[in-house]
Amino acid sequence: MRLTKLLAFRVFLIVFGVMIAGTALVTSLNVRWQTDRHMSIAVGTAARLSDVIKRSTHYSMLLNRREDIYHTIRTIGNEPGIEGIRIYNKQGVVSFSTDTAQIGHAVDMNAEACNVCHREDNSPPLTVETTELKRTFRSPKGHGVLGIITPIYNEASCSAADCHAHDAGQTVLGVLDVMLSLEDVETAMTETEHEQYLLALLLVAVVSGITGLLIRITVNIPVRQLIRGTSEIMNGNLFHRIPVRSTDELGVLARSFNDMTENLQEARNEITEWTRTLEERVEAKTEELRKAQQNMIHVEKMASLGHLAATVAHELNNPLEGVLTYARLLRRKITSGELSPEQVREIHEELGLIADESARCGSIVKNLLLFSKQQVGEVREEDVRELIDRSIQLIDHHLHMHSIRLVSDTGKDPVNMVCDARQIEQALLALEINAVEAMGDGGELRLGLRKTESGNVEITVQDTGTGIREEDLPHIFEPFFTTKEHGKGTGLGLAVVYGIVQRHGGSISVQSRVGEGTTFTLRFPAGRSPAAEVTQMNEQRE
Repeated sequence: MRLTKLLAFRVFLIVFGVMIAGTALVTSLNVRWQTDRHMSIAVGTAARLSDVIKRSTHYSMLLNRREDIYHTIRTIGNEPGIEGIRIYNKQGVVSFSTDTAQIGHAVDMNAEACNVCHREDNSPPLTVETTELKRTFRSPKGHGVLGIITPIYNEASCSAADCHAHDAGQTVLGVLDVMLSLEDVETAMTETEHEQYLLALLLVAVVSGITGLLIRITVNIPVRQLIRGTSEIMNGNLFHRIPVRSTDELGVLARSFNDMTENLQEARNEITEWTRTLEERVEAKTEELRKAQQNMIHVEKMASLGHLAATVAHELNNPLEGVLTYARLLRRKITSGELSPEQVREIHEELGLIADESARCGSIVKNLLLFSKQQVGEVREEDVRELIDRSIQLIDHHLHMHSIRLVSDTGKDPVNMVCDARQIEQALLALEINAVEAMGDGGELRLGLRKTESGNVEITVQDTGTGIREEDLPHIFEPFFTTKEHGKGTGLGLAVVYGIVQRHGGSISVQSRVGEGTTFTLRFPAGRSPAAEVTQMNEQRE
């Protein structure tokens, strides 16, 4: 069995997917928390350093000892991890910087950290959080830099100093900007991230291994035992039992399976015992049924033969009765003496009626013989187009007499089929005559011939006549069934056509609507060589 179809494998995939998603989420949150924690420590360190610098230079600022202030700041700025320190006034002009190239230049007053103090209403805040005065950016060397801005407020000691007194209404005198390198912090964060993800992968591997082992023990092995048990039962081994090692759902299922197997074994024993006693009864009943079936078949044959005999007798009796009646009339007229011209003319008409009724009797007998014939005559490979053309020639005078338009769509290429040409031509002629009689005067007779994609031969005979009622369609191929007026049809034409098509291994279907016309479709199988067809038909004839 494929691995992907195993229940245990799919359960493992689900557990593994949930574990991967959960571990990734927890690890990502933990890494983010560690990153925020490192950054918070760095911000706190920078804020404390900035405050130390501010306090260290406070006294020198009161005495206006600029050299002492710059020396102190420069000394602190040379410490490892400090990118730079600078002081700029309220207008943003750098008055001092550890990078002398920046002195005298103005900073960007639209920076995010500056907007905290430089608001649109020019009202500086009374207190500012350290996180609001920090900024991060990348140094030209590629590592991150954390900048902390510490406002230098105009305290009472500053505004009252004699050396450089400031207006008491001025809130901020300048800004101390301390920039710390985040290279060590970023390195630590990167190492922490790698460690966290490595631990997460290790955890996933260990838990996956343990989970896979547990699933194999608790799911895979019991399921395989159940599968093996069902296979044994399918092969007829009702003595097989599944070991029950747990009380969970699979254990209950195994116990139920064993109980079912035991019940099946008991049932099979009972059936075997019954079989021994029933075999003789079945043989006896079978013999009785065979005899009853033979009697029933015999009765049905006799009933069918009686029905057929009655139908044939009825069909023959009508024209024979007419023949007898007119023969008696003729005998009386002939024995009465000399005949007048009018009587001679009547005798000729009555003789014509006798001839027509006799021909009708012959037609009934001929069609009945064709219907009962269960074999084909001489078979060979014929061009069906030629058979259709010959049938058209035979009914051409009927078409002209009734003003019927003929449309022949038989193509230009030969369509060959192994068949009895006379019978196929007779079937086509019968369908065409029926179509002419259904249309009366005027209409269109369409004949079609094509070879299907599977190689079968398909012939269609379509008319625009009166059509066939839906309730009559199931009976049109039955012997002696006709929808024509009494005396105008024997009811054997379509039955003969059906028999011819069946004997050639084909099929016939009809589609009709009252007032619109009828279409007969004849389909004959293909795909076998002429020799094979001839052999089969000869075997049927024998």
